[in-house]
Amino acid sequence: MTSFLRMIVILLALCTAAAPGAHAEADPGALLAGLGAGDYDATEAAIARIVATGDARFAPALAALGSGDLYTRKSDGRVVIGRKAGGRELALIDPLSGDALGEAASRELEKIRVNNRIRRAVRSAIGVLTLMSPNRAVRLAAANSIFASPDPESLEALDAALAAEKDPQVQAAMERARAASILASDRPEAEKVAAIETVAARGGRDALSILTPLANSENEAVKSAAAAGIARVESVLAMWDAAQNVWYGISLGSVLLLAAIGLAITFGVMGVINMAHGEMVMLGAYTTFVVQEIIRTSAPWLFDWSLVIALPLAFLVAGAAGFVIERGIIRWLYGRPLETLLATWGISLILQQAVRSLFGPTNREVGNPSWMSGAFELGGLTITYNRLWIVVFTLAVFALLLFVTRFTTFGLQMRAVTQNRRMAASMGIRTPWIDAFTFALGSGIAGIAGVALSQVGNVSPSLGQGYIIDSFMVVVFGGVGNLWGTLVGALSLGVLNKFLEPYAGAVLGKILVLVLIILFIQKRPRGLFAQRGRAVES
Repeated sequence: MTSFLRMIVILLALCTAAAPGAHAEADPGALLAGLGAGDYDATEAAIARIVATGDARFAPALAALGSGDLYTRKSDGRVVIGRKAGGRELALIDPLSGDALGEAASRELEKIRVNNRIRRAVRSAIGVLTLMSPNRAVRLAAANSIFASPDPESLEALDAALAAEKDPQVQAAMERARAASILASDRPEAEKVAAIETVAARGGRDALSILTPLANSENEAVKSAAAAGIARVESVLAMWDAAQNVWYGISLGSVLLLAAIGLAITFGVMGVINMAHGEMVMLGAYTTFVVQEIIRTSAPWLFDWSLVIALPLAFLVAGAAGFVIERGIIRWLYGRPLETLLATWGISLILQQAVRSLFGPTNREVGNPSWMSGAFELGGLTITYNRLWIVVFTLAVFALLLFVTRFTTFGLQMRAVTQNRRMAASMGIRTPWIDAFTFALGSGIAGIAGVALSQVGNVSPSLGQGYIIDSFMVVVFGGVGNLWGTLVGALSLGVLNKFLEPYAGAVLGKILVLVLIILFIQKRPRGLFAQRGRAVES
């Protein structure tokens, strides 16, 4: 059957599909049986008759035909979809309902043969059935699919669908799909130049892949239009790439802020260089792992609430560990920073080994609840739900911590100790207990940071070691003990890292950030936002 005759058949099928009662008069079983009733010409004619029904239920059967998975069962002549089920058996599926029909050996089935001509007819037919579907989402998905994989054979179906389409968004998607298909065809120069403009206006990497081959076209008008379109698309993509890097930087900065905010409190109030801070993060992550394991075995229906349950528990576990460390070791070492650093480093090694003994040295996976799984697109940005929720959670923790430090008695006493310890003690504030509870608060926040970090990577005994150096950089850069400085420092370093990585690589990018921070500290030793107070300034 020639291309001209094939076009006539499809156009007649479309006209028949638009006729009233087309669905009711067609026998689905007989139409499917026609696919395997003869040679290739008969199969193509059967495809055209299926298209005439306009019934999208036939799309799975046609897709199976195109992929070579459509069979005729020898016992009763029924057309079925056959999928490999293990061994030599094939799992049989009803092409219309999708119901399972059991299994059968390959000798009990006869495969419906296809060639390239049939595959092209199948693609066109599926396009017709889905483009004319009463379901708006199906029509939109079909148009977008044709745009991503343009096929000149789809032009007739697109023209017919466009004539009947009323939805503006679907109509625009079909126009773009038609333009992409024109560029893959042998249509005249004027049509191709207009199609290039339509594809370039759509933008995106799919558009760039469609336009790039046309830059080497022998037709000067098409070549010039393609070059202009490529430049236009690339400029838009560059802007979206920059925006994507900013988002990645904010996402990284929120992780750094969660890991550093507790350290900013303890370091700012007590001046303690706590090398075990990363292990508080680790304890929070393992608390999340334990909570999820208990839920999986005892109450799996609560899994989506596992993080909500783990948050207060992680805060209590890490906070209690911090309280014990401060009361048992650190309070004897105030004023001796080197000994404090060595002692907390030793504590970090002990905690790591304890976790290895309890949970093993291998990574542990913490699952994502359904509301933290997946992603969505915003213009040219791809935003994952787990990162978005971590940013929201980080800002909520920051706001809560600001409230505690500004509007509670404990926060007032903590700020007084930070600004002038001796004066605070002389006013009756029990500075040793403020130190203990402040250290516990900072450790508890590190614990809930571990809950969040368990959603972006595996949990391991060395989890905290990956964040301790970055946390210290954030605290020193932002200003020791200043929460706003920690926020600005974390977001600035996160964005800077993500902009340097494409050019310098991850490792060299971090080295460059460290060098820049050292140079900055030479000019501003107290960071971006220096603490105020007599003790600080003395």
